[in-house]
Amino acid sequence: MGKRGKPIIIDPGLYSANKSEIWWVIKQRTLPTAFKLYTGSAWTILSRSFSEYCILGWDNLPRTLLLYYTNFVSSPEGYFQTLLCNSDEFKNTTVNHDLHYIAWDNPPKQHPKSLGLKDYRKMILSNRPFARKFKKNDPVLNKIDRELLKRGGRQFSFGGWCLEDGKCSDFRSENYGVLSPGAGSRRLRVLLRKLVSINNNQSLSRRICK
Repeated sequence: MGKRGKPIIIDPGLYSANKSEIWWVIKQRTLPTAFKLYTGSAWTILSRSFSEYCILGWDNLPRTLLLYYTNFVSSPEGYFQTLLCNSDEFKNTTVNHDLHYIAWDNPPKQHPKSLGLKDYRKMILSNRPFARKFKKNDPVLNKIDRELLKRGGRQFSFGGWCLEDGKCSDFRSENYGVLSPGAGSRRLRVLLRKLVSINNNQSLSRRICK
């Protein structure tokens, strides 16, 4: 954590309309002692109660960490994790999973491997609803559109949602199909039940924020 927590950066993206490289400050800072740093995936799903805590910040910790992570490299990979694990109210409510299918080299490199047709079956069997990364216009994207999203070339995905009881959303017309729970929803249900079941083990939940 020292390699990520000690350097200080200035991100021109905070005040400039044009994208540019970050600036590295020569002098480094010590690791914080008022809170412990954590890191993880940049993709998170936040509960309503935790989101309200991030906004209201009744103990001022969310704002303190927001100021700290302003000068931190890849802050989305640490802000929510650090906030959650330093909060007595939320630190044992974590599920350590970002619902993404990602393939890495062995040993891992800085960026994951690009997914292709050879990875399609593994993506499906993983039960994960998201995946990365893909090369532009890779054939596997067409396969996903065609077989999973049921979407033709240059068309939108179905625009209506229906529940098991037959009630559907209002976003429907003769030009749109209806997306009903199918095999993908069942795969996601299997994954979420497994994750929640694992997380019910309190010893595991505490190890995430040890």
